[in-house]
Amino acid sequence: MLQKLVFDGRFKNYSLHSLQKDIISGIVVGIIAIPLGMAFAIASGVKPEYGIYTTIIAGILISLLGGSKYQIGGPTGAFIPILFGIVMAYGFENLLIAGFLAGIILFLMGVFRMGALIKFIPRPVTIGFTAGIAVIIFFGQIPNFLGLSGIERHEYFFDNTREIIVHIQTLNVYSIATAALCLVTVLFTPKLFPKVPGPLIGLVVSTLVATYLYPGHVATIGSTYGEIPARLPDFQFPEITLEKIRLLIKPAFIIAILGAIESLLSAVVADGMSGGRHNSNRELMGQGAANMIAPLFGGIPATGAIARTATNIKNGAVSPMSGIIHGIVVLVILVLFAPHASKIPLASMAPILMVVAWNMSEKTVFYNVLKTKTLDSLILVVTFLLTVFVNLTVAVEAGLLLAVIIFTKRMSESLVMAKVLPNDNQKLRALLPQATADSHDCPQISMYTVEGPLFFGAAQTFEQTILNTINYKPKVLILRLGKVPFMDTTGESHFSSIVKDFSAHGQVLITGIQPGPLELLKKTGLYDFIGREHFFSHTGEAINFALNHVNKNECLGCKHFAFRECATLSAIKQKADEQKQALIQ
Repeated sequence: MLQKLVFDGRFKNYSLHSLQKDIISGIVVGIIAIPLGMAFAIASGVKPEYGIYTTIIAGILISLLGGSKYQIGGPTGAFIPILFGIVMAYGFENLLIAGFLAGIILFLMGVFRMGALIKFIPRPVTIGFTAGIAVIIFFGQIPNFLGLSGIERHEYFFDNTREIIVHIQTLNVYSIATAALCLVTVLFTPKLFPKVPGPLIGLVVSTLVATYLYPGHVATIGSTYGEIPARLPDFQFPEITLEKIRLLIKPAFIIAILGAIESLLSAVVADGMSGGRHNSNRELMGQGAANMIAPLFGGIPATGAIARTATNIKNGAVSPMSGIIHGIVVLVILVLFAPHASKIPLASMAPILMVVAWNMSEKTVFYNVLKTKTLDSLILVVTFLLTVFVNLTVAVEAGLLLAVIIFTKRMSESLVMAKVLPNDNQKLRALLPQATADSHDCPQISMYTVEGPLFFGAAQTFEQTILNTINYKPKVLILRLGKVPFMDTTGESHFSSIVKDFSAHGQVLITGIQPGPLELLKKTGLYDFIGREHFFSHTGEAINFALNHVNKNECLGCKHFAFRECATLSAIKQKADEQKQALIQ
């Protein structure tokens, strides 16, 4: 399995020139990844070095085992709220176990070829929780930006906002100056020097200014979290028990789903930029393997990073080797420069994360969906608000549930039923149904055209509509099902109720039924109950059959003779007989 994941054609025709390109791109992305990895770890409620460990281990494994040539993996902003919530509720050790379980789930999703299922998550849900995460990240950095002291971090947005208001008088002008300098540098560096990573330059410039102009006046990584070790931690397998699995399986599942969405979305973006094509199932397996191994070295959950992946492609990456090199670069920098990282002010981290939040907020798409004022707008707003004010788990669950309910409602409304009669055109070139009215109907033969899926959301409406309009008990009921693409067991149950009620006094004929619904009727036994001889490919055949089972004397005295319906039916029968005779001859 491992050999198949690694040697999958992504290194085909690899050359020394390709390696040179990958080295350049890997160095650039590795330098960018260092401040982001530390910032994401701090925002997630853990020490900054755990973000670096994740960048190294998960970054290398995702590139090596994943399904995209250009994917760069590591800690991302999307995970911040869920990881912080787990740390607050269960502690860091259990976060590692949740990440490990999420890795297993991701790997199994890839094994069972579930990569394509991610596309069925509605866009308003993903936009809603992504925008909500961006808001949480942005506001979560206000205390560090302002240098507030005595702040206690909470799981919920309202509690964190209250902390800011209560401690606003403790703001530190040195922290504000440091953060503002970093923010300006981050924003303007790409405009002046497009190939220079803005976050790194902002971090270096603001750290140097704070260190030499007003030392000791702003909180740093070292003063808050201690020195960063200049090595990877020792291998340690977490203690996993059945009780911990029960406790952490829900957050692990949310991590896995979010990781799958982010990684596959990043892979799609990479495909669009490079003209390539990723393997979604292999990508999930690679993500799963990385998330199983990273926690063994203290790494937090990781996924594909869209911004770093895009940077990788823009700098000329050719293969997954660039992602592997990016992880090696981070490892080398960790070993050589870890002590210097302890001097980085927390105020310098804040604007970097704020810019990340602004870029990931999907503000344009959010507004475009919102201004449609449709039910999609409702899904978007509900998911967004629950993400911000409750938590991501509840938001995703509620957003998906609301989307399913709305989808069911829309599909049930798409079911169209019309009671019809054949057109009485003298030429009778085709069976063109025309709607019935009180003065235009056939009392012995009822015929319905059904269009749309017959499933649980529309089944009861289907049954009531037909039963309410055949209370005069005609002798034959013709159901035209050629435009029913799908029938579930609930739809079959209501359909069966109609057939069995009507069969007590008449005959049910089915025309044009599609293979899917037909197979379901065979499995439930309703096909045999109706009778094979009562299924027809065309409506004309069913009408021809029906005319042999009506009372001709009643036809002669029919009060609904204004449009010659029965004469039309007789003519259809005669034409069908002529066509049948011609085929025999």
